[in-house]
Amino acid sequence: MHIHFLDPYHHRISLVHSLDARVKFVLTIAFILTTALTPHAAWPVYILLFATILAATLLSELGIGFVLGRAALAFPFVLAALPVIFTLPGPALTSFSIGDWTLTVSQSGLERFISVALKSWISVQAAIVLASSTPFPDLMMAMRAVGVPRLLVAIFGLMWRYLFVLADEALRLLRARAARSGQADQPGLKNGGSVTWRARIAGGMAGNLFLRGFERSDRIYMAMVARGYDGEVRVAPLPPLHAGSWLALGSGLAVLAILLGLAYWL
Repeated sequence: MHIHFLDPYHHRISLVHSLDARVKFVLTIAFILTTALTPHAAWPVYILLFATILAATLLSELGIGFVLGRAALAFPFVLAALPVIFTLPGPALTSFSIGDWTLTVSQSGLERFISVALKSWISVQAAIVLASSTPFPDLMMAMRAVGVPRLLVAIFGLMWRYLFVLADEALRLLRARAARSGQADQPGLKNGGSVTWRARIAGGMAGNLFLRGFERSDRIYMAMVARGYDGEVRVAPLPPLHAGSWLALGSGLAVLAILLGLAYWL
C-alpha cells in the first residue's frame, strides 16, 4: 500500500516549481527571518508580507485554499503565546475573573499575541509553498549547497525516511486488526468491547508500533551503513545558477530587505 499522503510535494508546471531549489530554499529562509524580525504591531508590513506569499502561492498554482488550509495547523501552537495577553503591561482593555483570579487584557499584550499569530501563520505558508513545490531530495541537495551542516541534513533525511517506515508499520497493524476483527450481523449489536477495553487495545497497538518501528529502522540503518552510508548527500555536481535564478534571488532578497526596512521605519 502506498503512503504517498505523507509527501507534500505536488507536481505542477509553474514558475515556482521550475525555480532552482537552492534559490527557493534561500528565499524561504530569508522570508521567514524577515517575518520573525518584523516588529510587533507593524500591520502594514504584515499585509505586504501576506501579499508576497500569496503571490508566490498563485505563481506555484498550488491553490490558495490548499496553502491556507495547511497553514491553519499553526494556530493551535500559537496558543502557547496566549499568556502574553495578560502579562504584558499596558493600557487595560477589559478584565474578567476566573475563580479567585482576575485577568486583565492589556492593549500591548493583545497586539503582541496577534502579531505572533500572524507571523507564525505567514511563515508556515512560506514553508508549505517550499515543501509543496520542491521534491525532498532536491531540498536536501539545496541545504548542502548553501552550507547547512552535514549532520543536520542527515537528521532531516533520516527523519523524513523513517516517517514512511512508521506509517507503513501503522498500516500493517491496522490491516492485521481489521483481518482479526469480526463484524456483528445483528442490528443494534456494537462491535468490540467497552471504552476502557478499546483504550487498552489502542495503547497496546501504540506500544507495538513503537517497538516494530524501532526494530525496522535499526535494520534499515544497518543496511545503509553496510552499503557505505556516512551521512553525506552525494549527488552529481550541481549546475551553476543561470541568469534567471540569480535575478529571482536578488529581486526576492531586495524586496525582503525593503519590507524589513519599512517595518522599522514605520
